[in-house]
Amino acid sequence: MKITDVRLIYAKHYLFVHVHTDEGIIGLGEAGNWGYLDATAAAIRKFSSYLIGKDPFQIEDIGQNFYRSVYFRGSVIMSAISAIDIALWDIKGKALGVPVYQLLGGKTRDKIRVYASVMSKASDAESLQNSYRKLKEMGFTAAKIFVNGPIQSRNDGRDEFYSCRVEEELEKVRLCREAVGPDFDLILEAHRGMTMPEAIAFGREVEQYRPMVLEDPITPDNIDSMAEIARHIHVPIATGERFINLKEFAMLMSRQACRYIRPDVCAVGGITTSKKICALAEAHDVLVIPHNPLGPVSTAACLQLCASIPNLGIQELPDFCLNGAEDAMVKEPLRFQDGCMLIPEAPGIGIELAEDAAERYPAHERGSNEAKRAFDGSVKDW
Repeated sequence: MKITDVRLIYAKHYLFVHVHTDEGIIGLGEAGNWGYLDATAAAIRKFSSYLIGKDPFQIEDIGQNFYRSVYFRGSVIMSAISAIDIALWDIKGKALGVPVYQLLGGKTRDKIRVYASVMSKASDAESLQNSYRKLKEMGFTAAKIFVNGPIQSRNDGRDEFYSCRVEEELEKVRLCREAVGPDFDLILEAHRGMTMPEAIAFGREVEQYRPMVLEDPITPDNIDSMAEIARHIHVPIATGERFINLKEFAMLMSRQACRYIRPDVCAVGGITTSKKICALAEAHDVLVIPHNPLGPVSTAACLQLCASIPNLGIQELPDFCLNGAEDAMVKEPLRFQDGCMLIPEAPGIGIELAEDAAERYPAHERGSNEAKRAFDGSVKDW
């Protein structure tokens, strides 16, 4: 079997890739760098000239070639490599007539527990509590809570002051715990929105509400700073969604900076690198919560990975899966049941794009070049 063509599909704010072969098998992948899709598309086009004529089964060799062929790397390159890698695994599974998880060692579980990665922020206590009660009624057993500060400054910035900032986030978590009870896990999404002092104070005080995870309390650029927070609090830290290579995760875990890692299968090098990261985490007694903020291909690839590893913590399930808004993007939607996603049993990654996906979901860029700003006009991290 040989690769004959590589084609790109834009739908919504996603970038998908189809890798064609001379046996009629088409592999499907997705790129993770949603803020710079055109740049990622250009990288995929550059890679495609090398891919034509290659054996799609040589996944490791192809990935190593792209990673090492030119000394420039970064998020654009790694997202391009990831999309191609997922598509190659999809081809291999289809050619052999098995789901990808079978090629990764077989099932370690029968279903994948997920948490609702809700993107909305309720503005008052009643709305906040009702939204989490509804998630529990839908069958979820865990959900994200944003604790990354106000959307816009209020009260002349007083809600951004140290004491008020910590107090408001604590109250938010208290209300949610009261709404859902003890048999429900809370993933606290700080979204890199705290300073180190805020993160330590919040992490210590929020422990009473027994959150499962404190995700990215600060920016992940300095691993030693993340490790310092981890030493001062008892709530387990999760991080790694911005990382783009295996060695970043190795350094993170060697410094005991987290208890959960968050590899993004569409950004870190695809299924190939993600599987290596999970094995590295297993050796460090660290659990895995794959990052999954993208489209259905990302979710399908994550499910194949989760089905094959022993150290899964939980899987992120993005907003569109909660309301079926993107079901028509694929020929057969992935299935949610009783707080879990069912593992696709079709060959490959288990889904196919609908033929009219690009027309049904017109492309539009997500994000902008304009940063968020604090009450005093200074730039804030996203």
